[in-house]
Amino acid sequence: RRVHGDCRSLQRAAYHRMAGVDAKTRATVERLPLLTVKAGPRDPKEEWIARLKEEFAALIKYVQMNKENDNDWFKIESNPDGTQWKGKCWYIHNMLKYEFDLQFEIPATYPAAPIELELPELDGKTPKMYRGGKICLDIHFAPLWGKNTPRFGIAHALALGLGPWMAAEIPYLVDAGVITHS
Repeated sequence: RRVHGDCRSLQRAAYHRMAGVDAKTRATVERLPLLTVKAGPRDPKEEWIARLKEEFAALIKYVQMNKENDNDWFKIESNPDGTQWKGKCWYIHNMLKYEFDLQFEIPATYPAAPIELELPELDGKTPKMYRGGKICLDIHFAPLWGKNTPRFGIAHALALGLGPWMAAEIPYLVDAGVITHS
């Protein structure tokens, strides 16, 4: 199942809906490819594989953009069927690198439902997190995701969800003494 239409008009519509996103994040996201395949892990295998190919292409583009801007901040890999992902993400605060495990599963209803990004070692350290270390993205990110299904994917979730969340939360947690550099 594919979403048809003029790609440029889809991009304009998707990015128009990003009200409230800071200019730098918006500029980054505008350079990410939009996805077209509306398939998840429960859909026929060939459709899910087509979606995964788009996901990987968008992730590769995002990593390349980050490296070009000397802003490398995560590394992830998936299991063979693309349903479980894990890796590391990091944030530099006061010239110190704070590194965290990152994991997420692709929900059965993906891409209609966004992924839930987890930083397990931060579980219970901030009210902006659910049980298991799932970061709270409900207020800002979930509505944006819903308006952009199936065009947004993992790279978009990292750029619009995890990156801004870490930029807001990690300095606060460090300055409050909740997390320390190791």
